[in-house]
Amino acid sequence: MKRHLIYGLVFVALVLNLAIGARIYLGSAYAAGKQDAVYPNLELFANVLEKVRKEYVDGQNLTYHDLVYSSLKGMVGSLDPHSEFMDVNDYQQLQNDTEGQFGGLGLVVSMRDNYVTVIAPMEDTPGFRAGILSGDRIIKIDGQSAEKMSLPDAVKLLRGEPDTKVTVTIQRPSSGLVKNFTLTRAIVKMDMVKDINSKKEFPLGDDKIGYVRIAEFGDKAGEELEAALNKLKAEGMKALIIDLRWNPGGLLDEAVEVCGKFLPRGQLVVTTEGRDSGQNSVRRAAGSGDEFAGKDGSPKPIVVLVNLGSASAAEIVTGCLQDLHRAVILGEKTFGKGSVQSIFPLDDGSALKLTTAKYYTPSHKVIHQHGITPDIEVPMTEEQEAALLLKRAPGGMASLSETNRVSIENVHDVQLERARDLLKGIMLYSALNDGPKPQTPDKMAAK
Repeated sequence: MKRHLIYGLVFVALVLNLAIGARIYLGSAYAAGKQDAVYPNLELFANVLEKVRKEYVDGQNLTYHDLVYSSLKGMVGSLDPHSEFMDVNDYQQLQNDTEGQFGGLGLVVSMRDNYVTVIAPMEDTPGFRAGILSGDRIIKIDGQSAEKMSLPDAVKLLRGEPDTKVTVTIQRPSSGLVKNFTLTRAIVKMDMVKDINSKKEFPLGDDKIGYVRIAEFGDKAGEELEAALNKLKAEGMKALIIDLRWNPGGLLDEAVEVCGKFLPRGQLVVTTEGRDSGQNSVRRAAGSGDEFAGKDGSPKPIVVLVNLGSASAAEIVTGCLQDLHRAVILGEKTFGKGSVQSIFPLDDGSALKLTTAKYYTPSHKVIHQHGITPDIEVPMTEEQEAALLLKRAPGGMASLSETNRVSIENVHDVQLERARDLLKGIMLYSALNDGPKPQTPDKMAAK
């Protein structure tokens, strides 16, 4: 009797357990379905919108347009640091940026570790001349904390009318330095490709090693590089250094065009892969072939210089030339910004910038959040980097006292020096292999 009672209680307990479990599962499934249902969530949004409009203490100053725009900015900005809802002014500013002329400080910024972080200061700009470095965190803008600020909001505060001032407070993670910079905004028109003296003369020394610095992959970067290469080749260039340090990126088409100048036509340069198959693409070299090859078609040696300030399109070029063994990569690990943002213009003049895919090198290495590790790592100290940036800045050295000028001039660009030494070694080795072969003892005796 007791055994039957025990069995009966166990059976009831099992039935109750199954019933409760089923109810919890069905309830969770219903809740999950409701969370991803369109109309209930749109209804919730509309209710909140209306409640804010009617009950907020300063609601009389709000319009539905303002509230919806703010909602869109918050929604898209929560996806990742590079997606953004742009109002009409923001979209116009983006168009100006890609054309190579814009107003602001010349600081290319991104979100890293939840901080607004400088990817690279653009050359010949207020931020560059002030000595702001790649990796610096912007912690205040005009005294306003940037700790919880979205990237679009930070960019909007940094930009403004030309000749107006803004104070930026940076924190340098490597040293803990906190410093205020009061900068004057300016309209910036950039040359994309420059020589060792920040000009467009491209002199060639006795070692026959050419040097070009691509400051950014803006409009006509490929065209400017073509002109520089033609001049250097006419002077007898035998090896080339491409400097991509502090290059924050730019246009994908220009990066592909630059790669195409050193690769066979049809060679894979980069692929993009996204959630939607329509975002998948394959980009190949479309030029006439390697423009820097010997008469026998063999490629001449190239070294590419990179550092933390090399990002986006600069990393595409670096990863491509490294994977295909067309260049030796020297310097420090790059930033790791390798995602694709597509622009979707909207009917009212605003636009949606949305991350839709990631870049992959020819060997299918992902760039985003990984960066490109150089073949030869040559670190530089903050002091060396600051001195190099000051040397590059127009009038930077002239603004120093005699003592400081001498001190800066004595700082060596160790990465550039290693690149030159490497190319000299490669050229010497090639010359030895191409020269007359030593005779064997037997042949010498026969004579």
